[in-house]
Amino acid sequence: MDTKPSNKESDGIDAPLWMFWKRRRYIVVFMAFLGFFNVYSLRVNLSVAIVAMTENRTVHYDNGTVGYEQYFDWSSSLQGYVLSSFFYGYILTPFLGGFISNRFGGNYVFGVGIGTTAVLTLLTPLAAKAGVAVLLAVRIVEGIFEGVTFPCIHAVWSRWAPPTERSRMASIAFAGNYAGTVVAMPMSGILANAWGWESVFYVFGVIGCIWFVAWMFFVKTSPEVDKWISQREKEFILESLGRTEGDQEKVKHPWKGILTSVAVWALVVSHFSENWGFYTLLTQLPTFLKDAMHFELEKTGFVSAVPYLVMGILLFVSGYLADWCQVKGYLTTTQVRRYFNCGAFLAQTVFMIIGAFILEPGPTITCITIAVGLGAFAWSGFAVNHLDLSPKSAGVLMGISNTFATIPGIVSPIITGYITSNKSDNEWKTVFYIAAGIYLVGCVIYWFGVSGELQPWSIEAQERREQEKQRTKPIESLAYTNKVSMEDEM
Repeated sequence: MDTKPSNKESDGIDAPLWMFWKRRRYIVVFMAFLGFFNVYSLRVNLSVAIVAMTENRTVHYDNGTVGYEQYFDWSSSLQGYVLSSFFYGYILTPFLGGFISNRFGGNYVFGVGIGTTAVLTLLTPLAAKAGVAVLLAVRIVEGIFEGVTFPCIHAVWSRWAPPTERSRMASIAFAGNYAGTVVAMPMSGILANAWGWESVFYVFGVIGCIWFVAWMFFVKTSPEVDKWISQREKEFILESLGRTEGDQEKVKHPWKGILTSVAVWALVVSHFSENWGFYTLLTQLPTFLKDAMHFELEKTGFVSAVPYLVMGILLFVSGYLADWCQVKGYLTTTQVRRYFNCGAFLAQTVFMIIGAFILEPGPTITCITIAVGLGAFAWSGFAVNHLDLSPKSAGVLMGISNTFATIPGIVSPIITGYITSNKSDNEWKTVFYIAAGIYLVGCVIYWFGVSGELQPWSIEAQERREQEKQRTKPIESLAYTNKVSMEDEM
């Protein structure tokens, strides 16, 4: 049941809300934010670096002549395969990540997934020079380890996030995705111009390794095993989640209920739809700006980052607004998920179509920025919805939805590579129209299928029914005893 928390007593802390470091759960949120920063900076750096790796550069030869050379002579279709290779591995492990995070602890799986990806990023220049096949292999393995990150962070929230703070905690952490994109895209362009394309992978790889050490030291599986958390905050979190200290039972997921749930498949479709537009722009926006808008390499990095800067800022807004609407009682949880998600999708559809139709630098980039930015409100819909349906199965639910949502990361860059083989304006318009159509389909399906309520098949609902049954047993037993006694007296 949603309740309105006060600034002090209800969350177990006497400090003002802005002093987030006084709340251990928000230290976890902050570190998760930095984790997702690395998730996306390690993922998108290749989108900018590949422009430097394949562009014609001026070379002055010893005999005084001037020529043009490429580090790697890759066609647009081959570049599409290189950019999508990460997702070949990524699609294999979301479900596994959700499963093992419940068994071993979401914090450990999250840390190892990102830390290993950082190490592999350091090896990327060597892999590229060894051949495109080696590069593809390294990127696939990176995807395997990053595939666990989104499902296992839901396992972290299931133990750390009070119900009335879920939207803001998840949204703040997920904002790290876009902060990483905002920083990585322009920085990759600057690094590639100043020190060569190899430096892009070295710098972000080192940052990821440093984060891994800090995460493993500071973040624990749950409040019960965190030695720095206050007793009041620990009790507040456990009470809000309906748990007691030491309550770490083995989870048995209701697979039939999950796989036959309309609400689950609605959020799967929604996740897929958001990721299609997101991955299309994430992997292709620098190339689009260079080929269709005729921007220079360094400028493409900065311009490509703008939409994600807007989205990162709006994620904070959407998360707090979603929780506020629930706490105040203005909207039910289902209404919050429906209105925020579908409103965002509808706006994204409109602005993607307008941007593609105009196809001029200023208006098109503005439309893309608005479309991507408003996606922040969708993340307060489908991305948190797993926790509404069944908190204890949230990691597995995210694993299922993220598996399907990875398909766009594989398919979209390849399709875009083939569609834009001539790099014409009409070809790029087709790419944007496809994304707009998929947003619209996701909007319709999620509108009719969404639920923000605990599902009857959920572990929690089953436990409640069992507890209710146990409470009624003494009453039934007493009634039976009284009946027997009356019959004996007669």
